[in-house]
Amino acid sequence: MILCLLAIVQGITEFLPISSSAHLILLHEISGQTPNALALDVAVHMGSIVAVLIYLRTEVMQVLRGCLQWLSGNRDTTDARLALCLVLVTIPTLIIGAILAVTGLVDQLRNPTVIGVTMIVFGIWLWWAHKTSPEERGMDDWRLSDVAKMGLWQAVALIPGTSRSGITMTTARLLRFKRHAAAKISMLMSIPVTLSTGGYLGIKVAKDGMPDGLWADVGLAALLSFIAAYISLVLMMKFLHRVSFTPYVIYRIILGVILLVVTI
Repeated sequence: MILCLLAIVQGITEFLPISSSAHLILLHEISGQTPNALALDVAVHMGSIVAVLIYLRTEVMQVLRGCLQWLSGNRDTTDARLALCLVLVTIPTLIIGAILAVTGLVDQLRNPTVIGVTMIVFGIWLWWAHKTSPEERGMDDWRLSDVAKMGLWQAVALIPGTSRSGITMTTARLLRFKRHAAAKISMLMSIPVTLSTGGYLGIKVAKDGMPDGLWADVGLAALLSFIAAYISLVLMMKFLHRVSFTPYVIYRIILGVILLVVTI
């Protein structure tokens, strides 16, 4: 039961601006540390990233073409610029994530009080960004000048409760991207980060070893996460044409307040 819940929660929350890591941490806290939780976390991350790879298959192909163009020396193309932006925007998160992992600070941030504060603060910031910033730019207008801001703020999302998707959408809206374009850029940015996270956790699982009998559970978790993530993606992108980010902000504030009331 907990395996199914873990997978579905990860899939639903991964690309919504409500912090998947916060929900997974809270789920582990409520249910207790489940056996082989690390292996299951790897599975649900991989399931969700397959969903976004399929959903953004056109943009993913653009990035792959851009990488090949860079290698061949043809760097003045739309695809090459998109690939370069995606590589550069990921670097701050990888560096800061490595520092947090090596120093052990990442574990100190995993507590309900921190999550409660970040859920509220960054939720309000998302609302403010959307209300005050005009919607002028499309995804094709993603430039190198945007990369530094988006990359640094994405690294801040390593603090649980911040929401990687939430803070990157916030930054994109502050840069005047349309809400649909902001969501697409955020999802594209998630691919190298999630693959890196899954790879890091996978190495830890490989070192510890995994019982043969767990493979079925891991496969089921990945499948459920994929299904939940894909449905969540489709619905979010459909509703963003008509609905703002306000419902997500309200949810963040309510959950944040509950966490603070319970923990303080």
